[in-house]
Amino acid sequence: MIFIAEIGLNHDGNFNNCHKMIKLAKKSGADIAKFQLGWKSLPNEINFLDLERIKILKKWADEFKIELMFSIFNKDSLEMVKELNLDKYKIASRTVVGDLALVKEIVDLNKKTYISLGMWEEDHLPIVGKKNIDYLWCKSKYPTEVDDLKNFPKNFRNSDYIGYSDHSIGIDMPLVAISRGAKVIEKHFTLDKTSTVIRDHILSATPEEFKDLVNIGREINKKVEFGI
Repeated sequence: MIFIAEIGLNHDGNFNNCHKMIKLAKKSGADIAKFQLGWKSLPNEINFLDLERIKILKKWADEFKIELMFSIFNKDSLEMVKELNLDKYKIASRTVVGDLALVKEIVDLNKKTYISLGMWEEDHLPIVGKKNIDYLWCKSKYPTEVDDLKNFPKNFRNSDYIGYSDHSIGIDMPLVAISRGAKVIEKHFTLDKTSTVIRDHILSATPEEFKDLVNIGREINKKVEFGI
């Protein structure tokens, strides 16, 4: 099982919050702390991350012994993040539908690449035949309601998806996904669910909730692997 704490923009534009969030993501059992690179990222915007800052994020991740990953939204961000020589990349569904050429360029780096398909409406996968791609089932609605999940995979192991990128409130749906064979769970991570700086806080997990997700999820996964 791999659990990704999607910190994203939940630092609310306060870069110093990232240190605490990476630390608590690790304490909550996350395998990966993830940020977004190239989205609302101009110097006067909430998610300004230049090379100096992403190097600091990598330093903090190394300090707390948690893997660092970014969603890459544009070519400039890709060129910048190459400096860190990370093992994994994430591609958001809006990039899949908006810049498939960039997606292919990232995939061709032959690093493990997680791709969400929340906005992909075709009846085929965007890229096939590349062993370094793991697709994540996703619904790009914030928050995702139960009625939005009618096509949720019944069995991830017999689907095109390795896991689930969640935008629902609570941890129920990630746990359902694990019970159905999902091996990767991405869940937004927050220190304050009441914050209204951006929309993501309400659908995010607090450190306590994320810890419950990891602990319960790993136990469910053991039973799934055992064939129960």
